[in-house]
Amino acid sequence: MSLSLRFLSAKLFLCLCLTLFQHHVTFSASNPTGLTLRAVLDDSPNSPLYLIENMTIAERIERFIQVTNAKDNYLNLNARVGPDNSNSLSRVVMARDGLFYSVWLLIGSQGQEVKLLMDTGGGLTWTQCQPCLNCFPQNLPIYDSRASTTYSTLSCDHPLCQVEGSLYTCVDDLCIFVHNYHGGLYTTGVASLETFYFPMDPSTALTFNNLVFGCSRDSRNVVFQDTELSGIFGMNMMPDSLMSQLSSFTNFRFSYCLVPFPDLIPHTLVLSFGDDIPLLPPERVKTTMFVHAPYLYNYYVNLVTISFLNDRLGFPPSQFQLREDGLGGCFVDSGYLLTAIEDNYVGGVNAYDVLMDLFTAYYESNNLRRTTDPSGLDMCFERPNDFNNFANLTFHFDGEADYFVPPQHLHIFQQDHFCVAITRGRYATVLGAWQQQNKRMLYDVGLGRLHFADENCAND
Repeated sequence: MSLSLRFLSAKLFLCLCLTLFQHHVTFSASNPTGLTLRAVLDDSPNSPLYLIENMTIAERIERFIQVTNAKDNYLNLNARVGPDNSNSLSRVVMARDGLFYSVWLLIGSQGQEVKLLMDTGGGLTWTQCQPCLNCFPQNLPIYDSRASTTYSTLSCDHPLCQVEGSLYTCVDDLCIFVHNYHGGLYTTGVASLETFYFPMDPSTALTFNNLVFGCSRDSRNVVFQDTELSGIFGMNMMPDSLMSQLSSFTNFRFSYCLVPFPDLIPHTLVLSFGDDIPLLPPERVKTTMFVHAPYLYNYYVNLVTISFLNDRLGFPPSQFQLREDGLGGCFVDSGYLLTAIEDNYVGGVNAYDVLMDLFTAYYESNNLRRTTDPSGLDMCFERPNDFNNFANLTFHFDGEADYFVPPQHLHIFQQDHFCVAITRGRYATVLGAWQQQNKRMLYDVGLGRLHFADENCAND
């Protein structure tokens, strides 16, 4: 089947599921078209994963890179398997753990408190549920579906449970999900419906009824066990993600602005939806279109080429295009800590090697010596006290949308050395969180557009 026909089939399935969701999900609020979520870094004192007192900057970066590599493995697997595999919501407390923002909310008629790692590359939202076959230890009580009068299971007749080869299958009249993450995490349970409450202040909450989620009975190899986190909050373009399920209330639009990592301790992060998204000054906004990718629900964009120190590189037009086998392309993902450049050969050219050779030639011409770093990054140099002439990059996206990455967001600086904050992409190029610092990112999924602008995110 051709790429365009496969996309049409996937799009029809998405439209069908969203139509059913929007007739089934109900909502309680007087202004249902905007919501805002507040976030803090996992290394901040407000986070359930607060570790800054016990970890150096190098150790934190090393941990983030390890988890990023695990996610890259998982996405590589997905790329190959194709289809077989007067209130708005004003302030909801969130946290962040390198790859994810974690959302704090209440679920069920008993108002059970849960905290979920938010994954902009993930679909199904799931949390641990009692009765449990194999639950990992968590610091908050485990949600008990038997105690909730608003809980129900998803029918085997639901479209999600009818797609052959998906993560859902009907077993003994129950729609069962099985989610394998190539990095090692595995979870399975019952696809279900429940009421979600997003607290706005100590006395009020925004309510969404009949949201599809995964009631996990068995999870293995979970990196966030022994914390307050109990599952994942999915935000990609899959029909079962919360971004898709809440689309009629948020108009398929969300936005965030990442505070620079050194400044994250005193500041919060804000994730906004729909009408709560701040207006961007037109003179500063750049816009590019999303690339439709069949069975790949990440936020792909058309990367035309890259400039190194303002010199436009002569990559062939096909270098960063999504290929028929699902490999290649470029997508934006705040879940990746560092930008990854695909290191496969396309038309005889390896983009990652080309860029690394340029960094090497530039810094060696400035008499800097190569060194190593515990993070495992490929390109590190000793840093003389009097050297400040660091390189920059510009990503040129379709639509003349030039995305400038200044030196401070292209490198990771240690006391006596620095590293280029770019990793090898095993199957695609990814614009990661480190290179999104101090950028207002606005995903207008409904219109198929990504808007971005330079911004001081500390004032968000």
